[in-house]
Amino acid sequence: MPVKSRPSLSRRRGAATKPRRAAAKAPGHTQALSRGLAVLEALAATDGGATLTALAATLGLPAPTAHRLLATLEAAGYVQPGGNGEWLMGVRAFRTGSAFLSHRNLVVQAYPYLKSLMERSGETANLAVLDSGEAVFVEQVQCRELMRMSAKLGARSPIHASGVGKAMLAAMDARGVTAVVGGRTLERFTAHTLTTAAVLARELDATRARGYAIDDEEHALGMRCVAATVFDEMGEPWAAVSLAGPTTRFTRERIAALGALVRTTAHELTEALGGQAPRSAAGE
Repeated sequence: MPVKSRPSLSRRRGAATKPRRAAAKAPGHTQALSRGLAVLEALAATDGGATLTALAATLGLPAPTAHRLLATLEAAGYVQPGGNGEWLMGVRAFRTGSAFLSHRNLVVQAYPYLKSLMERSGETANLAVLDSGEAVFVEQVQCRELMRMSAKLGARSPIHASGVGKAMLAAMDARGVTAVVGGRTLERFTAHTLTTAAVLARELDATRARGYAIDDEEHALGMRCVAATVFDEMGEPWAAVSLAGPTTRFTRERIAALGALVRTTAHELTEALGGQAPRSAAGE
């Protein structure tokens, strides 16, 4: 991430939360801890560090108090001074954050989100990842209806003819899309399957604008799906969350509401996993 010549407290791309105000009232060490964490959160939200003055203003702290906090954090290795009067995150903070990344488990952490999504929608919720140009289902919470979508874990779905696949494709830039589907024959599964690069490109543009993908009987007749992307810490597509069900219940009139549900769930899961959506996706 580039360091700006004039550091500020502007948010990083896709940062999930704004720096919190430092605790104004708390007893002794509790207040100091809360304020120290607020300093770290504020620095983490910058592109290239921040000056003491900027930090104090953002956190609502007197400059001497902010300086004492920074000195304590520097001694512990959590922050370090830069070359232009700015303060930067330190190596120890990086190690702490890296431990979180190594400890997280996509499927385990996604399950409660999928369960809640199923409960709110009444449809089967799925989690899929991309592997060798196909979408692979790695978790599912089936709905309670007799007629429902069911896929074995590990089952593969064509990336151009599935909601999860198109959601992840739409999260890629043009080069990424070409790397995955360029030169491939887009196999037809139903009369609704998108089988040309031009038509698929238009659908991916529409998916980006909506914030969720739609599979309208493109892989299997009688089945609809909506899906949204889960992003990693680099803003790259990591997985996709979807809702799927029979067209008799999953009507076109429900698509917008169910699409909004998966979009919100994917965003919440992205945050929980320490990911960040690209700026274009974050504003949707």
